[in-house]
Amino acid sequence: MNAPDLSCATDLPADRSACAARDAADPLARFRAAFDLPEGLIYLDGNSLGPLPRAAATRIEAVVRQEWGAGLIRSWNDAGWIDLPGRVGDRIAGLIGAAPGSVTAGDSTSINLYKALNAALSLMPQPTGRSVILSDTGNFPTDLYVAQGLCAASGGRLHLRTVAPEALAGSVDGDTAVVMATHVDFRTGRMHDMQAVTRAAHAAGAAMVWDLAHSAGAVPLDLAASGAECAVGCGYKYLNGGPGAPAFIYVRPDLQDRVPPALSGWMGHAAPFDFTPDYRPAAGIRRQQVGTPPILSLSALDAALEVWADVDMAALRRKSLALSDLFIALVERDCAGFGLRLVTPRDHGQRGSQASFACPADLGGGYPVMQALIDAGVIGDFRAPDLLRFGFTPLYLRHVDVWDAVDRLRQILETRRWDDPRFHARAAVT
Repeated sequence: MNAPDLSCATDLPADRSACAARDAADPLARFRAAFDLPEGLIYLDGNSLGPLPRAAATRIEAVVRQEWGAGLIRSWNDAGWIDLPGRVGDRIAGLIGAAPGSVTAGDSTSINLYKALNAALSLMPQPTGRSVILSDTGNFPTDLYVAQGLCAASGGRLHLRTVAPEALAGSVDGDTAVVMATHVDFRTGRMHDMQAVTRAAHAAGAAMVWDLAHSAGAVPLDLAASGAECAVGCGYKYLNGGPGAPAFIYVRPDLQDRVPPALSGWMGHAAPFDFTPDYRPAAGIRRQQVGTPPILSLSALDAALEVWADVDMAALRRKSLALSDLFIALVERDCAGFGLRLVTPRDHGQRGSQASFACPADLGGGYPVMQALIDAGVIGDFRAPDLLRFGFTPLYLRHVDVWDAVDRLRQILETRRWDDPRFHARAAVT
């Protein structure tokens, strides 16, 4: 299925200078200056943690020293802290094809997924025979864990069923209450057809919940057109909001006042500062808020999102595919004979913004290869059991970076530099 195909080799740049020429003509090249990138480092891990936007560092200093330091509690009103979840949510809405007022930011992806699953389940008529949360085996583990916990708490009423990713749309049936899927597979980069899977869910009478963690800021999205009931995603990957940045939750506008909040927290109350003893949910997406907004991290994410106001998402997608096409072709040409096997779809319609290669056992299963590559100044990541994973973030990544990254990978494989014992020692985070 993924046998090497070098039919595009004639389009490969002849040398590094040809890559530099492509970069000189790149309409997105100016955005690289918006990021504080370490000199000499090639960063191919923005699909795990985005780099530091210069605007975020400036904003955090201002929030700490001026808004918190001088403004103190007055900044909830004077600096607009109280409105940050909605303001950040609206910025994200513009990137995922959602209407203003349909997204709020805060909490983690896992917490928001729990809320989204509960919201979707609440739309099922009661009593109902629908008892299945349907997902796929390529879904991110935490999503499956959250669904497993929800099923356990249901006392046997709900069950999680997983199928192969390519079988997801065809597996929705009359027992399915909710289809839960991650749009882009975190391991392989395989991308679901959002419209087709959502249509299949709705045709069978089920609700749809999407996880956009590896999609938002990476591929063009039209969430509103899909008709999906709910979606979630994180702020620290392609959105560059910083480690542990707040996540987001989307609820379709026509459903927002119908779904009860799974976590009836203070900030989701209709009038939190009335301090009444009984909960009354706020109108709209704000009822999905729970606790006090994390102002420092929300401010960093808010600043990081400013760059997107001027980004052409179609141009971003074209460059993403060009970079990943180049990387795949160069690896298969220059690293041939070492057993690396592409697991990412070649088809542009099925590929997110990453490329993953499986490593054979005689390369240590991949982990030491990645550690040696990181030591050589190319940061990607390893995903068990044997994947070298590389993310392509067009706002700051260049064609020369791809050329240089593959050249360093080739050298590491040819010299067996990866077999140094220090590269075999497993760290806590891979």
